[in-house]
This record gives sequence, structure tokens and C-alpha cells, in this order.
Amino acid sequence: MPATPRSRTPRSRTRSLGRWLGHAGFVLLLVLATAWAATALYLQLNGALQITALAVLALAFAAILVLRRQKRRHAWAGFALAALGIGLWYQTIQPRQDRNWAADVAQGVTGTVTGDLVTLDHVRNFDWSPETTASPHWETRHYDLSQLQSVDMLTSTWGNPDIAHLLVSFGFTGGQQVVFSVEIRRESDEIFSSIGGFFRKFELVLIAADEADIVKLRTNYRAEDVHLFPVKLDAAQRRALFLRYIAFGNDLALAPQFYNTVTANCASTVYHLVQVIKPDMPLDYRLLFSGQLPEYIDELGGLPGTVPMDQRRAQAAISAKALTWVPGQDFSALIRGR
Repeated sequence: MPATPRSRTPRSRTRSLGRWLGHAGFVLLLVLATAWAATALYLQLNGALQITALAVLALAFAAILVLRRQKRRHAWAGFALAALGIGLWYQTIQPRQDRNWAADVAQGVTGTVTGDLVTLDHVRNFDWSPETTASPHWETRHYDLSQLQSVDMLTSTWGNPDIAHLLVSFGFTGGQQVVFSVEIRRESDEIFSSIGGFFRKFELVLIAADEADIVKLRTNYRAEDVHLFPVKLDAAQRRALFLRYIAFGNDLALAPQFYNTVTANCASTVYHLVQVIKPDMPLDYRLLFSGQLPEYIDELGGLPGTVPMDQRRAQAAISAKALTWVPGQDFSALIRGR
């Protein structure tokens, strides 16, 4: 009589499941790592070098899969060796100051402070018309910190209302305003990519600008939805925050940094700067969904008064006001209804 096949024991079934899960986990890890490496190579390399690198990566992926079916330890060794090679190459990508920058981010602000007197170099005051064309003007401006009266937060949205660019404007006696904006530092032939922002594609720059440049560009030429929210800070806090911005600009001039879509963007960078006046400022999901930052700041008690948020947003909308601007008019006074 033919032998009756033995039924699999619970222990053998557990071992089989464990091997299957181990193999599936290895393949998943390999696929994710290869996808990350392929994206980095695609974004950082060009031409024949890019094609060659991607081809080598594909061959390495296939070779490791073959090894996995034959000798698992060799597959792990191949994976580790490939990961080490990609990692060492990626670490050679360092931020730089000497690229062919786009005109609007060609200069990052730096400053010197002597008592109450501040001198800012490279303050942007472009004349835009239309949004892609401008007459460049980089200026040196002087400010008296004893005359620092206000801090305003501006959010600018386009398309998705939950994603905004954040600007911070400081106001001085007599109506003088200067806006700080943390931005990507694009090269002249580059366009922004949120994916590229995860892969060291762009440097970080701190722009200081006139409101008639950086705010009017967004309201009048890019047709973005801009809101201006006064922030409740006392004189010492206003001064500390202004000085922190200057220090950050000086730091970038000495040691460039990469932009990152999540950890070093216009909102998360300002979050770290604001800690100079509020060290216990909590992390919040609205640092990513930056269009909701006004609600976050309001919950922290940073916006004056007790006006409901929907009413506060209506009062903060400035794009319609900005569109009534005529040459020669004080833009900062116009958007504030002065």
C-alpha cells in the first residue's frame, strides 16, 4: 500500500509561515529602499550618469533577489553593501552657496546689530510685472529696535487652503515694514518639487523684503489668497524674535542648509525660531497643514482679542484690498486699511 503522507504539525506550519513572512519582509524592505535610492539618483543626477546609475541599481536589485532565493545570508550582505554605497554617495551631497541662483533668491539677508540699531543687507525690493519678470533691487536698510511696534503673520494659499506659505512682517514707527520669508533657494533653471524637497534638491534661504515686493507679488500677480494676522507679543518678545531672524540669516550665510519639505520648510523653520520667545511651544500637525496655522496660534493665545476664528479670518483677508493698489500708493498702509 502507498505510504500515507504525514500531516504537517503546528510547529512546521509555524516555521513555514515564519519563513514566508521573513521573505516577504525582506522583499518589502528591498523594494522600499530601492525606490528611495532610485528617486534620489533620478533627482540628483543627469544625462548618461543618471541612466548608468539607475541601470546599476536595477541590476543590484535583481541580484539581491536571486541571492535571497539561494543563500539568505548572502542576500543580506548584498543588501547591506548596496545600502552602504548609496548612503556614502548621498552624504557627498552638501548644501552650497555658489550655485546659479534664481534672481529672486540670489541673496539671503544678513544683518549687524549695534545696540538698538540694525543694518540689514540684501533686503529685496523688486518691481514685479508680471509674476515671472522683475526689476531686481537689493538694498541695505536700517532699523531702530526701540521703534519696533508690531509683528504680523501672513499666510498665502493657492489651490489647497490647508497648505500655505508663511511670512512674518515687523512694523516700525512711521509705517516702515520688513518681511521675513523662509524659502527654497532654487537654481535659475529649477522649479519647486515637494518630492525634491525630501532629497536635498534645494537649499534654504531667508529672504527679507519690502511688503510692496513680496506680499504684492502674491496678491496682485500670483492671485494667491493672503491673510494678515496681527500677533500678540510684548516689546521684549518682538525684539527677541527680530534678532533671532537676523541670527538665522547670518547662520545661513556662514553654513548653508538644505530645505526639507517637512522638517525645514517655511513653517517648521519659523517654529524653531519662535522658540526663542516660547521654548515650550508644542509640536502640532498644523505645522504641516500650514494653512491652519492661524488656528494653532490662536489656541496658544498668540492672536489678540477674543474674536471667533471665522470672523478673524474675514478681517484678515487682504488680497481684495491689495488689488486696488495704484502706483505711488503706500501698499503696507493699504492692506491694513490705514
